[in-house]
Amino acid sequence: MALISGVTLKNTESKSRKRMSPMHKKEALWGLLFLSPWMIGFLAFYLFPMIASFGFSLFDFNPAVPDQAVFIGLENWKRALTVDKEVVLSFGRTIQFAAIALPIGLGFALFLAILLNSKNVIGKNFYRTLFYMPTMIPLVAVVLIWAGVLNEQTGWVNVFIERLTGIKAVGTQGIRWLANPDLVYFAYTMFGLWGVGNAMVIFLAGLQGVPTELYEAAEIDGANWWQRLFRITMPMISPVIFYQLVLGVIGSLQYFLAPFVLNSGTGFPEGKTRFYMVYFYKQSFTFFDMGYGATLAWLMFIVAIILTLILFGTAKYWVYYASEER
Repeated sequence: MALISGVTLKNTESKSRKRMSPMHKKEALWGLLFLSPWMIGFLAFYLFPMIASFGFSLFDFNPAVPDQAVFIGLENWKRALTVDKEVVLSFGRTIQFAAIALPIGLGFALFLAILLNSKNVIGKNFYRTLFYMPTMIPLVAVVLIWAGVLNEQTGWVNVFIERLTGIKAVGTQGIRWLANPDLVYFAYTMFGLWGVGNAMVIFLAGLQGVPTELYEAAEIDGANWWQRLFRITMPMISPVIFYQLVLGVIGSLQYFLAPFVLNSGTGFPEGKTRFYMVYFYKQSFTFFDMGYGATLAWLMFIVAIILTLILFGTAKYWVYYASEER
């Protein structure tokens, strides 16, 4: 009897779902109508171009003469994975740069957010605006500004270092931030620090969402500032840190603008700035080897997916969600 009643109940539920009231149908249609711009945009600008780019990867395709495209199967993939050593080298440079720039950038943004969230700072709104304002400057202008700031002969960074430490930093024998292969990644990291305002605001929102009673209870128990930071603040904002980390990894893999604006993608100095996206651009839009460029784009997509899955797989060990049972 229980089995029969259960089946009957399921049949009744399924029939009720099928027989939607006119009001529910109207709401569903309105929902689809409001979703349609996003769905159309996703299909037109994401899904269909991705499918088309995978098709291009199977052809020897020059966009200047599209009628001369030749189907070559997986030859482009074979070339990228087994023949072209520059693919691995450019990936290595990109990851090396990300390993330097990402921790410094996220750490600096978190430091600013913690500082501007302190109740002891006067004029917090002014400083928050001040640190966010550089994000409004176009990125090309930022790169050109910093190229002047880091100039070995006239840049104020070298002038400041020389006056502060007495080390010869200005002149022809000065510190060549953008021409020294050992320093260029740190120079590009400085470009990124100029625009940490977005990350700072997100971290600040996460910090302001931490319940104040946790800090009050910790103070009563005698916890100092560092203990409150690592035992309360960091676990409570770990989802925000995770979000920023995922965006930072994907953004680092796509790093392109600074080396292209400064060096036109030549890789100066000594090929250290020929990142993966620079190499992809040169193959696609300088040599017009669009079929191979599409293959490189898909390889980047696959690597980004793998790294993202690894981050999500490890998140359960260090990301804390208040609504999650452990």
